[in-house]
Formats: sequence, C-alpha cells, structure tokens
Amino acid sequence: MRILLFLLVNFSVLLLISITFRVFGLEEALSGGLGLEMNTLLIISALFGFGGAFISLALSKWMAKRSMRVQVITTPATQQERWLLQTVERQAQRAGIGTPEVGIFPSDVVNAFATGMKRNNALVAVSSGLLRKMTPEEAEAVLGHEVAHVANGDMVTMGLLQGVLNTFVIFLSRIIGMFVDRVVFKNERGYGIGYFLVSIVAQIVLSVFATIIVMWFSRRREFRADIGGAKLAGRQKMIAALQRLQQNEAEDLPGGLAAFGINGGRPTGLRALFMSHPPLQDRIAALQKPGVL
Repeated sequence: MRILLFLLVNFSVLLLISITFRVFGLEEALSGGLGLEMNTLLIISALFGFGGAFISLALSKWMAKRSMRVQVITTPATQQERWLLQTVERQAQRAGIGTPEVGIFPSDVVNAFATGMKRNNALVAVSSGLLRKMTPEEAEAVLGHEVAHVANGDMVTMGLLQGVLNTFVIFLSRIIGMFVDRVVFKNERGYGIGYFLVSIVAQIVLSVFATIIVMWFSRRREFRADIGGAKLAGRQKMIAALQRLQQNEAEDLPGGLAAFGINGGRPTGLRALFMSHPPLQDRIAALQKPGVL
C-alpha cells in the first residue's frame, strides 16, 4: 500500500503538470509548433520537474504534522518529553545544526522520521510505540539517526534527485509521444491522439523506473545516517536500536515520509526494489565492521 501511495503521489504531480501543459497551450509553445524544440522542452520540463519536487519538500513538515497527527512538544509536560527535547538539542549542537522541532505521533509501531526543507528548521518525530518499546539508550540512537539525516541534508538531496528524475520523465515521455504520433500514427500536423495516449503511458512507466532509482539512493543513504547516529549516541546503542527494530519490524511510513523513517519493513522479491531502507541485518553488519567510525 505504501508503494502504491508513493507512486500515486509522484504520478499525480506529473499528471497535474501534463494537464497544465495542455490547458494553457504550453505543449504547442514548448515544442515549437511541429518541430519539438528540444532546449525549450528541457527547460520547461526542468521548471515543472524541480518545481513539483520542491513544493512537496517545502510542504513536507506541514503535511507530516497533519497526516501523522504529530504533537509537537513546545512546553514539556512530562519527564519523557523533557528528555526528548534535551536529547535532540544536544545532538543537534554536536551535529552543527539548529535544534529541530520535536514531536510524538500516535502509533503502536516502532518508528521515527525527520523532515523539513532546511537543516536548521526541521522536524524530528517519534512514535508513541517507540517510546514504550525501546530503552532510553535505544531511543537516543534512533534520535541520533534522524538528526544525522537532517545534518546530512538528506531531505534536500532527495528533493534534488526527485527533481532531476521528474525532469527527465516529463521530457522523455513527450519525446516518445511525439515519435510514436509521427512515425506510427503518421500524424503530420499538431498533436494527435497517439501523442497524448503514448506520452501518458510513457510517463507512468518512466515514473516507476524513477521511483526505483530514488529508493536505491534512499537505501544507500540509510547506512550513512546509521553511522551518524552511532557517532552521536554510540555504536553499541545504534546496533541495539536496530536489533530492537528487528523484533518490531513494521510497514514503512506513508508516502514521502518513508524515506526518512528509521524502520523500513521487510523487503522481499521485486518489492525490495521499492523499499526505502536496506535490510536491518545489513545495517547492523555495516556498523559492526572495524573502522566504520
């Protein structure tokens, strides 16, 4: 379900771009009439591709708070909330970033995530299940992992990657549509039905491949965040936290939040291509290697 939601979100953005192109006559303008001006098409594709990715990134914190029902801690009401704020503040200072907002979201699964457009204005949130099922040392390592995501600029990097891929999905789908319309359907003037149908199908297929690339990069980036968490909280605490996650594995967080969570579920078969996190045993083995820190 998470994979389907992720694909639907990305395809919806690109579909909105397609509709905008056609409603406002941009298809004709950017293609130079019948000649399909490549430079213009690429520029417009980049404008919409990066625009969609960064609008999503700019809204990520707001959307996360509402979709996950995050309760941001402003004035701690319990010792646990006070500990959360103090731990994130201490780790953020060590990582050289501004202290993120800290929140708790209601969920029995053991998970946490970080999001936000800026390193100095991010959000770190943990599930109520994580606070119940993890020791303070393990929770500290999870917080370190999320703070490392923020310090590494992973949200912006993922936005840039998504922007590049969106650009080429838009660009190539229109090239393919035009080619089929002219060569197969023998349309010599304007845009025929072949162009519109083929460009939409190509956009769907290319979006799937783009998602596979994004998820591959996300899995590589998780190893780096684990190392960052180990530096902030301690190697053994980070390993213990990942081992605890092995006992409480669950599905990814919904939509775009999945890439910035701590727990990524169990990848199997083709589904592994769409997983935002590598297997926990691989992450633990990576931390146990000599000289990793």
